[in-house]
Amino acid sequence: MQEVPDLIACEGCDALYKRPELRPREVARCPRCGTVLERHWGRMHERLLPFTVASLILFAIANLFPIVEIEVQGLRSQTTLAGAVLALTRGEMAEVAVLVLATTILFPLMQLCILFYLLLPLSVRGQRPAGFNILVRAMQVLRPWGMIEVFLLGVLVAIVKLSGMARVLPGAALWAFMGLTVLLTAVLAFEPKAFWRIVFDREARKGVPP
Repeated sequence: MQEVPDLIACEGCDALYKRPELRPREVARCPRCGTVLERHWGRMHERLLPFTVASLILFAIANLFPIVEIEVQGLRSQTTLAGAVLALTRGEMAEVAVLVLATTILFPLMQLCILFYLLLPLSVRGQRPAGFNILVRAMQVLRPWGMIEVFLLGVLVAIVKLSGMARVLPGAALWAFMGLTVLLTAVLAFEPKAFWRIVFDREARKGVPP
């Protein structure tokens, strides 16, 4: 089906409207149900590129360094996120291990890599990269499955409970996870569908048909 860039459908009530002309930071809402129809992102995608790079760096630190170090009666033990996944597997909790692996490593990493791949050519050359359509849809599908903040909350609760029985020292990965959670909140607030608007606007100015 051919895309009609001058019309926009409300996701709440399916009403059709003529796409509004918005100024920076303006938001258009459906007069029938109040759902957000469109928002002007301005050059937000260019500002998100350094945040995405920083998120990838923190993601690497969070996965390569120990999360916590536990000391009990002079004995010390520390583990990384990958080590925790392996421990769950050896403890006959393979289902939980797969869930942790997917929601805290694979899906967040895929989101960040796709976001970087999309943002770089759009910000530098103003062009859509190869596989643009598929990757934007993949971003939309992956959004609900990244649960780093849930994992971080679980780690903090475990540290509080263990602190009464052992000496618990936070590792570099724990601080990286905290920073990553904050950055991801800002980065993933950028809706994948906004990529379509950016591309349509740029190609319309260049006279490229949708």
